[in-house]
Amino acid sequence: MKILKWLSVADRFYKIYLDKQLAPFGINSSQHMFLLKVCDSPGILQDALMDIFYVHPSNIVRTILALEKQGMIVRTPNNQDKRTWKLYPTARALAAYREVKAICDRTEAVLLKGMGEGDEALFADLLMRAGKNIAAELHVERKEEEFDGGESSGI
Repeated sequence: MKILKWLSVADRFYKIYLDKQLAPFGINSSQHMFLLKVCDSPGILQDALMDIFYVHPSNIVRTILALEKQGMIVRTPNNQDKRTWKLYPTARALAAYREVKAICDRTEAVLLKGMGEGDEALFADLLMRAGKNIAAELHVERKEEEFDGGESSGI
């Protein structure tokens, strides 16, 4: 139970911390990873986000609509399949991108405080493995993403 307790504590408090940092941009800890991904991949299909993030499709729709309402992204119909949407960052999103990414990097630094470089890499690897283990137990599979390899993109 010790691992579950501390996963819960870390999850709860990093989200509170991140929410406070992201508030000036009108986004929260549930939305930042989508915003960063759309900025990194303009024109990405909304459906592709289901393969990237371990989030239920209804949550993706809700988050994208909230970001659109905040003026952070624009949805346009996909010419190849009118049932799907292409997502593009707005000028507002692009202006906020660097600072949002920096906030994510600082939040990770807080989480990793006191760990050596080797410990940080080990922690990231073990946490990713634990997440994939529980996802596999629930028969949830997603594509590998560039940030899974250790690159810190805040996502």
